[in-house]
Amino acid sequence: MKRIEIFENGIYFVLEIDDENRARLLHFSALPFDEKTLTSRSGTYGFNLCEVQMSGIDRAGERHGNKYIVTAPGYTLKFKDFTDTCNQTGRKLEIAQFDEGTGTLVTSHFQFYNGISAVRCWTVVENHGSEPQTLEYLSSFCLTGIEKEGLRTQDEKMRIGVCHNSWQRELQWKTYTLPQVGLEMAQPLDYQHSSKVFACTNVGNWSAKEYIPMGCLENTEVGSVMLWQIEHNGSWHWEISDREGHLYLQLSGPSEIESHWSKTLAVGESFTSVPCAVCVSSEGFDEAVGELTKYRRAIRRRNRDNENLPVIFNDYMNCLWGDPTAEKEFPLIDAAAKAGCGYFCIDAGWYADGGWWDEVGEWRESRRRFPNGLKEITDRIRERGMIPGVWLEIEVMGIHCPLLRDTADDSWFFMRHGKRVFDRSRYQLDFRSEKVRAYADSVIDRLVKDYGVGYIKMDYNIEPGIGTEQNAENAGDGLLGHERAYTAWLDGVFARYPDLIIENCSSGGLRMDYAMLSRYSIQSTSDQDDYRKYCTIAANAPLALTPEQAAVWSYPMYGGDREQTVFNMINAMLLRIHQSGHLANIDEQSGALVKEGIAIYKKIRRDIKTALPFWSLGTSSFSDEWVSLGLRCEKCAYIAVWRRESAEDVAELPIKFLAGKNAEVSCIYPSFNEERFEWHKESGKLAVQLRKPYTARLFKITFAD
Repeated sequence: MKRIEIFENGIYFVLEIDDENRARLLHFSALPFDEKTLTSRSGTYGFNLCEVQMSGIDRAGERHGNKYIVTAPGYTLKFKDFTDTCNQTGRKLEIAQFDEGTGTLVTSHFQFYNGISAVRCWTVVENHGSEPQTLEYLSSFCLTGIEKEGLRTQDEKMRIGVCHNSWQRELQWKTYTLPQVGLEMAQPLDYQHSSKVFACTNVGNWSAKEYIPMGCLENTEVGSVMLWQIEHNGSWHWEISDREGHLYLQLSGPSEIESHWSKTLAVGESFTSVPCAVCVSSEGFDEAVGELTKYRRAIRRRNRDNENLPVIFNDYMNCLWGDPTAEKEFPLIDAAAKAGCGYFCIDAGWYADGGWWDEVGEWRESRRRFPNGLKEITDRIRERGMIPGVWLEIEVMGIHCPLLRDTADDSWFFMRHGKRVFDRSRYQLDFRSEKVRAYADSVIDRLVKDYGVGYIKMDYNIEPGIGTEQNAENAGDGLLGHERAYTAWLDGVFARYPDLIIENCSSGGLRMDYAMLSRYSIQSTSDQDDYRKYCTIAANAPLALTPEQAAVWSYPMYGGDREQTVFNMINAMLLRIHQSGHLANIDEQSGALVKEGIAIYKKIRRDIKTALPFWSLGTSSFSDEWVSLGLRCEKCAYIAVWRRESAEDVAELPIKFLAGKNAEVSCIYPSFNEERFEWHKESGKLAVQLRKPYTARLFKITFAD
């Protein structure tokens, strides 16, 4: 037996090569490894480094139900090689295993990142046998014993964090005990094999329509936290269940059971799983999210937008509602420039004379809406010192799009059962098609070169389901091919236009994943049009993406009082301001507060792009009476506080990293603030009084090192 023990960037990684020459991942944690925590009756047998299921191979042993354990040839793999190298990113581990019966070579990749307690993981399978082999499941990360530290039972100490997601109700973080998700372990431990799995799964092209592709596991007894994200823009799956008295976690992309995916590898062919990231902390939830935030910044495409954080004006939300005309745009452009915006985006409808939903796809300006052409509008935007932008939905074509008559044939689209796949009166384009990619390139080229567009809101408002059977082994295989072709197409767009800003929008936040967000610089967080609810989405946004990528609407409406405008502005001021509302029509007081808020934002945005989030009141729920989000910087912190309906007008906000420290607190927005606040040094709490419901304030806290 051989052990490989590594400590890198605060991560303890222990790999065992057992007496049968099998590779076992015994430990991946922020805590040191303790041999006594291995309590399985079968020793380390169940601690597989990865799980691989192929067709036509028996799965013996303890597997019950659909659990991805004792996969075949996963459980028969033998250790082959271990490499430990360094690159510009950090340390890189590769562990190769081989199955003699099928000739399958499986290599597990672990990429560390210098100074960050996170690892990117993926698996490569190669067919070195004498006949084709069909993959049905492949893990990207697999860890058994996730509960093993501490003396308390796993039911008492373990918590699972899930980020539920929905249109206009994005980013609902919920925490569960094991009994609450049906994984209660009978005591005393009897090692009975459960058939129960707790899993979060996505099937289809909206990667975050029910869950953000991430999760959390916390051991409340020993204080360890593990966070993960699956970096894929389509079908994915993660699960937690029991094995020989321990719990395991597995992360993967598409699978046959969940998402109609399988992949046959001819002799000599290989397949690479979707990547995922796993980060760990021994200092609590906020610190773990901080490590994941640093990792997300490390893998993201370098771009000017995330360095400068300009304010975006978009004419849609509580403004033109997808009905733009030249007459309506001119006063808005002037008002947005006066307020201090950096981008001005013309949203949906600019390409259709009337109703535009089912005509999308040609992307030609409407001369009825813009008699002198769209360029007249984009030129005016640049004259006012802003970068012009337009709305696109490049992955779809409406069922009444003119291109359908003589250009786009079935080869352009998703097909199932011999029919085009459509949803909500749109067809899904297939980016594996060279014709589709060439057409999409022509649209981008025309907008950039002919109209001077520098910002694109890239929306996506349908769900094509399990995928396409055309030119694919199965629907899931076609979907995965499309998703990888789409991100490769995006890479080509940014190679041609490195300064082009593209916002990721999918009916708001229904595709918040880091396959997309490692490329796009900015993400629409929601289509929520009630500012009173939006503060929960804003407060939770840094769970799923970096603050400087999280676009949050601020849309003060005419007729509202000054506190409504302040609440709206504070929703966005610690993230990215996605300004809307009819700025040309709101009253002078509201207009001045918008301008003031943007001016304050420009002073603090240099801190936002490096800050790490914290939650004094915990993550937010829509029913919460008080909501808070903080950003921690090197020498200061910012904290937003919102009061909704509450019988109490005072909230105490613990800021544990400042406990016992001298700190100076100031309300930096709004300037008219008359509300009281106090810093309590010894307890490390900020007390804030907001005397009326639906009021908000933004504070800056400065402190010594």
